[in-house]
Amino acid sequence: MAYTFQNLKDDVRDYTEVDSTVLTDAILTTMTKNAENRIYRDADSDDNRFYATSNLAVGNRYVTIPSDLRIIRYIQLLDTTVTPNVQVFLEKKDTSYMAEYYDRPSVQSGIPRYYANWDANFWVVAPTPNAQYAITMAYVKQPSSISASNSTTTYLSNKYQDLLLYATLVEAYGYLKGPKDMLQYYEQSYQRALQTYAIEQQGRRRRDEYQDGVIRTPLKSPSP
Repeated sequence: MAYTFQNLKDDVRDYTEVDSTVLTDAILTTMTKNAENRIYRDADSDDNRFYATSNLAVGNRYVTIPSDLRIIRYIQLLDTTVTPNVQVFLEKKDTSYMAEYYDRPSVQSGIPRYYANWDANFWVVAPTPNAQYAITMAYVKQPSSISASNSTTTYLSNKYQDLLLYATLVEAYGYLKGPKDMLQYYEQSYQRALQTYAIEQQGRRRRDEYQDGVIRTPLKSPSP
């Protein structure tokens, strides 16, 4: 059964044996967001992959970062100034490299070859674009939280209820200053659920049975 936020709140209160006067909706909203953020930082998920398209502006080497961006995965550029069009991937560099490689950005321009994280709001390309090149940004986005409303469901709550529950219970027992052994128990439960989640998201979902073969577990077979 998929978790709604209301289901999750009810279960956390049942597991910790406290009511809504102790674990209020506001407190559980914060706990749940903390739990979700911990999961997102601990393991990559295909659900958080997103793509945005835009055009570079002539003479402007800065590009605004999408508001929901967490991590840039890659930048793909389409050069429409040639026929046939050519697609290239920009190479990521540090800003110090950009400053050394491209020390006169106001007077030099061309097709961009590199990009770097400039600050929290912009990334920068070099050379400065001399045409409106189309770009595709592949990035990890900030996922929606189940706490948006009592009836909200998310990818985590639909498919990985145990992981979301255990992560929230760790937050709850820490807040309640509950028994140390219970906190350790749910932390261990979270780590086990996280491991299987990571194996599925970062391993099995990114394999192809035809190319990689079926996953096999070696079995010890006694000699006849």
